[in-house]
Amino acid sequence: MLLFRENTPRRRNITRAVSSHSSHKPDLKLDFGSRCGYCNSSDIWKITYYEVDHFIPESILTTKSSTDYSNLVYSCRSCNNAKRKKWPTNDENVPNKNGVGFVDPCDDDYTNHFARKDNGEILFNTTLGEWMYHALKLYKPQHQIIWKLEQLEPIISDIKKMNDKVNIPEHLKDRIISVYDEFNDYLTQLRSL
Repeated sequence: MLLFRENTPRRRNITRAVSSHSSHKPDLKLDFGSRCGYCNSSDIWKITYYEVDHFIPESILTTKSSTDYSNLVYSCRSCNNAKRKKWPTNDENVPNKNGVGFVDPCDDDYTNHFARKDNGEILFNTTLGEWMYHALKLYKPQHQIIWKLEQLEPIISDIKKMNDKVNIPEHLKDRIISVYDEFNDYLTQLRSL
């Protein structure tokens, strides 16, 4: 089993007034390390599909503004759409109860609820993690595929660099370069979707 994610995102204390919660997207992108707070997928693959989620849904908020930075999450469209207005406790001060509900992705405890298989598949470690796993649809293959691509990119880059230093047979060298070029073509296509 692998760690679900390496770093816990940290929101800065941003209090400036904005007209829309989505105005905070550039700051959230920075604070969340260009990763979805829920599934940890990097936005490098599909940046246009990243959105700003209200951790506590707007319909539940009574004490916070809908633009309050401390309640926002940088989220991929898949997780944002899966989460929607789910908030089982219906109390903005109680994010989870009896193994049902959510943990703020900026809480160090969030990572404890999940792990990854060697192939990138997300697993749950706790009852609450299981509930979030299903609520956020973390079983969707795209989360695993994006993780795999992220793992392959530096390896392929290192192999391409090695081609210039090591005496690799020409047919293998051509194939390595071809695979690397195909990988980059695929990334370009994925990013333009």
